[in-house]
Amino acid sequence: MYQIVLTTYNFNRRVKMKAVVIGGSGHIGTFLIPRLVESGYDVINVTRGTRAPYKPHKAWVQVTQVTLDRDEEEKSGTFGSKIQSMNPDVVIDLICFTLESAEHIVNALKGRIRHFLHCGTVWTHGFNIKIPVTEDQPRIPIDDYGTKKAAIEDYLHREAALNGFPMTIVMPGHIVGPGWVPLNPVGNFNPHVYEELSTGKPFELPNLGLETLHHVHADDVAQVFMKSLFNCSTALGENFHVVSEQALSLRGYAAAVIRWFGKEPELYYTPVNEWGADASEEDSQQTRWHVNHSSHCSIEKAKRLLGYQPRYSSLEAIFESLTWLIDNGEIKV
Repeated sequence: MYQIVLTTYNFNRRVKMKAVVIGGSGHIGTFLIPRLVESGYDVINVTRGTRAPYKPHKAWVQVTQVTLDRDEEEKSGTFGSKIQSMNPDVVIDLICFTLESAEHIVNALKGRIRHFLHCGTVWTHGFNIKIPVTEDQPRIPIDDYGTKKAAIEDYLHREAALNGFPMTIVMPGHIVGPGWVPLNPVGNFNPHVYEELSTGKPFELPNLGLETLHHVHADDVAQVFMKSLFNCSTALGENFHVVSEQALSLRGYAAAVIRWFGKEPELYYTPVNEWGADASEEDSQQTRWHVNHSSHCSIEKAKRLLGYQPRYSSLEAIFESLTWLIDNGEIKV
């Protein structure tokens, strides 16, 4: 474990703190940015486009919107300097996916900010060793996304230990919320799976349906970002899982959704490599990934150090999302 060495920062330079959120119009930012505004932050949202958040909130009228194409700005070497020129106290990076991006933004912000929060992922764990998985377990990523995010984690921890960079890593599970399709009981994002479940007809699951998925409502992710800010001295140099209280098995998830639609479940099982003969290659690949990961994470660290208490169970978050999708005609039942 690295020992954190803090750098000098002028904490008295302004009364109202400024937070720059990179990628704040997506799933997490929809809930995080209103929380920041209501907590008294002066907020700048940096995005590539002008897409509206998933859920409206009156706080958005107080947010300064800045359009920057991160990929293009990084190619020209200007992204980090443009973020730094906004004079932030806090930077929350929700869309950093490569080590090069992390190095670029960190080098621009060293010694200039109070707190840098990076959105990581439980995907870095790869295969589980002990469950529930804790933050200190070895990283054994099993795909390109997990490998790249694990490299970012390691880099940020080194920067904190060697150069006092004031970072915290928040590691969500499968994010759920109104406006988008939740990861379904076969481990992919095909919305038609819910339509099939609503019929009550026999339903095919991969393997024995005992693999697990660990969802989290986007507002609970936002909660941990905020608690990391409020408990800055405790959160510096740390990473925190943010998931619901309990993971769901595939079979338990499928049965709960079928019963939510007023039917009784009739499930059957197929080896994962034979599952879904009619599924697309994309759906099949996602299912294999999620079955292999079988996410099941502990939140005891976030509870103990930050006071995190999930507002939503996995099923509460999923049913809220499904209600929105049905009401808006995106799932037809």
